[in-house]
Amino acid sequence: MRITGLGHAGMFIETAGGSILCDPVIGPSFYGSWFPFPDNRALDWERFGAADFLYISHRHRDHFDPRMLQRYVRHDIPVLLPEYPTDDLERDLRALGYQNIIYTQAGVPLEYDGVTIMVTPLRAPSDGPVGDSSLSVDDGTASILNQNDSHPLDLERLLSFSPPDAYFTQVSGAIWWPMVYDLPEDAKRNFARLKRDAQNKRAMYYIEKVGAEHVFPMAGPPMFLRQELFRYNGWGLEDDSIFTDQAQFLAHMHELRPEQKGYLFLPGTQVEVHHADVETTQTLYTEAEIERVFSDKWTYLAEQRDSRQAEVQAEEARRSPVLPPAEMLAAIKEWWEPLIRRARTIRNGVGGNVRFRIGELDMVVDFPRAKVREYAGEECVYWYTIPADLVSTNIAEHEIDWSNSIFLSMQFDVGRAGKFNEFLTTFLKCLSRDRIEYVENWYAEQTDQTEDAEIGDWVVQRRCPHLRADLTKTGRIEDGVLTCSLHDWSWDLASGRCLTTQGHPIRSRVADAARVGEETTAAVG
Repeated sequence: MRITGLGHAGMFIETAGGSILCDPVIGPSFYGSWFPFPDNRALDWERFGAADFLYISHRHRDHFDPRMLQRYVRHDIPVLLPEYPTDDLERDLRALGYQNIIYTQAGVPLEYDGVTIMVTPLRAPSDGPVGDSSLSVDDGTASILNQNDSHPLDLERLLSFSPPDAYFTQVSGAIWWPMVYDLPEDAKRNFARLKRDAQNKRAMYYIEKVGAEHVFPMAGPPMFLRQELFRYNGWGLEDDSIFTDQAQFLAHMHELRPEQKGYLFLPGTQVEVHHADVETTQTLYTEAEIERVFSDKWTYLAEQRDSRQAEVQAEEARRSPVLPPAEMLAAIKEWWEPLIRRARTIRNGVGGNVRFRIGELDMVVDFPRAKVREYAGEECVYWYTIPADLVSTNIAEHEIDWSNSIFLSMQFDVGRAGKFNEFLTTFLKCLSRDRIEYVENWYAEQTDQTEDAEIGDWVVQRRCPHLRADLTKTGRIEDGVLTCSLHDWSWDLASGRCLTTQGHPIRSRVADAARVGEETTAAVG
């Protein structure tokens, strides 16, 4: 089996029974903000576009590039579609002309000409845009796992496919925290360091659990080539950003897991896998060019920035005209108010007013009352400042996931009173009736967490209140604080209170039977 790196999360898998094109992206993505690092434009895209199958892991625009697909990928290609709870990705693909859809079943292997393929989707509200997935491939000569951005909870089921000889996984972040937040610079640097550490821990958790001998970090980091975002490349010019690059992570991995082999996986990297034997070659860059990309990264990034402003300007020219404030308010009110009324859990979870300053419009979303109106000085739990052309474009295109458009563009500012509010972020990525109904039902199902387990000196509910991970496998306790390693959420066990966000209490008590009366359960809210 041969796997060629296409940049970011993209890869071209050649097997004994056919080829699979995975997540091909040239970009720029997210309103001209994200470019693959390093530059992947010189790849032979005509060749890769002639693949036998197309696999799009999820709808995030750094994985799903409509302009690239339209230019290079034939419309009759069979598309491996993950089994998601809503049909947003399928509708996007069909709108582009891709009608040859293969409906995969979650975790169920398919066979084509001696090649076994399995797509394993995730379906929680926080998994990408209500869905993320991984791809397993075995052609008899090798088995690989393209975990992509997904953070699977049931690794035993995933690895029952066949132990991977080569493992491809995300190690860099895809989030806007803390870069766009209204924070003192020293606080922003501290939060950025903590976020990088958490991402490293999560990646190392999967690398250890999967146990593949050969590991290929991928799916980031992006290049930010817009002038105002350039400073947030990598760890940031002020050490206040979160985007660990491939070489940095490989050094970290080598220190912690020297028994496993890590490799640079860049545009043009060819990986030949024959069971446990792996060889890599580079077809696009010379060794000297790769060395310069990482050792003199800021010079390389500056050259990319200075030479690619035409792409940024072309993206800006495609945006919709700015709506007048009254018209914009009316459009959002008509769109959002019916959704908020349906979203009881989200409405209660946000629990307050959220202010949006959008060009000349200053509006508030009153979640408890399910109302959208002009801002009149109300106290707010969150406040956003967003360019009016981005919101106008989202309204014109009826973009139902603002995390997959505005927020990952990092072309906005935000502040908050208190901790992260998952319910607000979930609402802003679920701006359709189908998505709202799905996540409301999903939250309702999570309330059944009756099984307990003993971890160290504590008895806690076995399933994480966040995404139901098995805490006997993902949890660790230090100084009375339980942390789930999948997303680094934490709880104070003495009170059951979530230390990461509002709500999401945990049931906990000291394990000593003589002190069973000390059990505490936190109140929701």
